[in-house]
Amino acid sequence: MFDPPEYVNWKPDPGIIAEFEQTLTRDSQRASIISELTEKQLLDMYAGLLRFRLHDITLRRWVKQGVIAKAWLATGEEAVTIGNVHGLDRAIDKVGPMIRNAGACHEMGISVADMFREYLATADSPSKGKDLHVGSTTNGVIAPASQVGALTPVFAGMALAIKKRGEKAVVLTWVGDGATKTTAFHEGMNLAAVLHVPAIYVLQNNQIALGTRFEQHQAGPFTAWAKAYGVTGLSCAGNNVLDTYAATKLAAQLARTGHGPVIIFAETFRMGGHVTHDEIDARQIISKAMFEYWGKRDPIGMYESYLERHGVPKTNLEQAEAKVIEEIARAEKEALESRDRKMPEPETAIEGVYAGQDSE
Repeated sequence: MFDPPEYVNWKPDPGIIAEFEQTLTRDSQRASIISELTEKQLLDMYAGLLRFRLHDITLRRWVKQGVIAKAWLATGEEAVTIGNVHGLDRAIDKVGPMIRNAGACHEMGISVADMFREYLATADSPSKGKDLHVGSTTNGVIAPASQVGALTPVFAGMALAIKKRGEKAVVLTWVGDGATKTTAFHEGMNLAAVLHVPAIYVLQNNQIALGTRFEQHQAGPFTAWAKAYGVTGLSCAGNNVLDTYAATKLAAQLARTGHGPVIIFAETFRMGGHVTHDEIDARQIISKAMFEYWGKRDPIGMYESYLERHGVPKTNLEQAEAKVIEEIARAEKEALESRDRKMPEPETAIEGVYAGQDSE
């Protein structure tokens, strides 16, 4: 009941599945990268997609139940985030997700329970109830600011520090199609390009910026940004987790060897509104045909079909799904228990806010 209508009773379309497969073979470098994936790696990405979808479904249900007022979901866009993160070296690389890239948080090691606690503003949430933008420097996740595009210059600076220290890490952050029109994006992207820093910027075109369709805010092709800044640009099918993964591996290799920054252009579509309370508006702004087109390209359904066709036993897929379902249910239970017993006291509001302040 919390899926977009196009996903209810979803069945693989033979032509679209063939399109998914053809995407993976049209570039020899990417095909080679994908061929080296083990079954465990393939299943880990499958679990990541499911974890992300069920995380968002839980938040949507909480909105309907009145547990929270609203949530920013990524239904339909999961393959971009999951493919990007799995294409990195998570032991050393850093990511800066916007709130709609929440899947990056759990795939980098933040527990889903903590992600739920952040939405509930509990005392034992990562920010101790101060902010729903979750991050963890221990896990290599830089918490976002509300302003879209704001992490572009931040990640240029982080990448410059990595370059100056001679380290091999790369940093990656996501920028929506609408956010490419912000001052922060232009200044940060230009700085990164001029200084040749090891940064990856994923320009995620989900076809709409809040309530503005893509053609209403950009006249030229989305991929023109790479030429404008004089950097390498790689395009990927954003609903194809394997193509996104392979593009990220290539981008990371370029950035690690002094050929950064790199832009990854990911074409995808958000199967809902900007936030849970304007989903009806999205259906009025965007054509029914657009929803139907992308609805047939559910990134989880297509990937599951691919895995079955390529010999991954159905029992292994079912086991992975059952494990994630159990994980999400346990995380929700833990978070709701925190809401009932561990809400922050008013006097803790300024703890940790000022530098040098004793938080005890």
